[in-house]
Amino acid sequence: MKLPVTLRALRHRNFRLFFGGQLISLVGTWMQNIAQAWLVYRMTHSSTLLGAVGFAGQIPIFLLAWLGGIAADRYNRRDIVIATQAASMLLAFTLAAFTLTGTVQIWEVFVLASLLGITNAFDIPARQSFFVEMVGREDLMNAIALNSSMFNASRVLGPAVAAILLTAIGEGWCFFANGLSFLAVIAGLLMMDVRRRPPAKEDPPLAHVVEGFRYVIHNPPVHIILMLLGAVSLAGVPYNVLMPIFADSVLHGGARALGELSSVAGVGALLGALLLATRRDVGGLGRWVAAAALGFGASLIAFSFSRHLWLSALLLIPVGFCIMLQMGSSNTLLQTMVPDRLRGRVMAVYSMMIMGMAPIGSLASGAAATRFGAPATVAASGILCTIAALLFRLRLPAIHTGVKRLIVAQEMAAAGPPQESAGLPPE
Repeated sequence: MKLPVTLRALRHRNFRLFFGGQLISLVGTWMQNIAQAWLVYRMTHSSTLLGAVGFAGQIPIFLLAWLGGIAADRYNRRDIVIATQAASMLLAFTLAAFTLTGTVQIWEVFVLASLLGITNAFDIPARQSFFVEMVGREDLMNAIALNSSMFNASRVLGPAVAAILLTAIGEGWCFFANGLSFLAVIAGLLMMDVRRRPPAKEDPPLAHVVEGFRYVIHNPPVHIILMLLGAVSLAGVPYNVLMPIFADSVLHGGARALGELSSVAGVGALLGALLLATRRDVGGLGRWVAAAALGFGASLIAFSFSRHLWLSALLLIPVGFCIMLQMGSSNTLLQTMVPDRLRGRVMAVYSMMIMGMAPIGSLASGAAATRFGAPATVAASGILCTIAALLFRLRLPAIHTGVKRLIVAQEMAAAGPPQESAGLPPE
């Protein structure tokens, strides 16, 4: 199948099945994210509880992703993703049932958010490390970029649909629609023809954990990229938690404004993902990571000062663009450097940084917004992200050689017998 360079990963049947099902499912996921935030805000009008629900939904990823990484490296990754998607579907239907019957309580939202976080702790490492099995190393970079494009296309459509449903029929139907959307991705996964990987060594789980963290710690390019991701996720990404406050109290637009703001941020992120999809190699991606993190911080600062809906929406385009470009470029670099036998565990650390640090930031942002206000909190977040980006840029020349060494090691491993110690320091 002849496809443009931007879409080259779609020549693989397995990835086409994944792409189609996941696109439908992610629209539902974004609908639920918006509806859940609005439900909590409508029930409590508390920025602290908004942050607390975000914390409850994501802190399990920080605490348990290492278990998900072990599972992704030891067991069939497709089977893990099928199981986690089925669990997410059941949780969405449960929240829909509570909400549609009018019996939902805030503690139930907390419990279901926590259970979804536990599910994602296993889903994210398995799904991220599954790409190489669907497309091979030659199209891995494009598959990651297209997956990000799909994620952000759904981020545009999902909140827009949620804004309409929220004002028309309420939050419960958003949760129900999300539950139905998981059927598409589960069907796609079941239709795939995936070769079974050789069984992993049956070492004790603790040994697997130590090996994964040892690889990250002893390879500066890997842990420096992950540290920047963690800093930005901790300080900047929780701005999303405060969006209901901006939409209602700062910009006076209500639920519809919340959907619009989330959608335009998704437009920016989609543009960033499409730009990444045009690349054929990883040369210069480190500079992209630094520039994107810097742009993200600067855009957040500018957004915090806006008091007009149209201007705030306009400023969220570079916010979405930059955070997508940073995370997508970082993911591509990491997956290019990492040996396949450690991929799940390194992707577990990646998920701990991008989604595990965010709940801590969400909790802090909610508390800070209660005391200092949402605009001041977001401005401070942008300043911290800018500082982290500048520090990363200073380290960039020093890690360039390490990046090349790790990539060459994986290219040699792909061309010949597996190199068990690729990228690991000698004993």
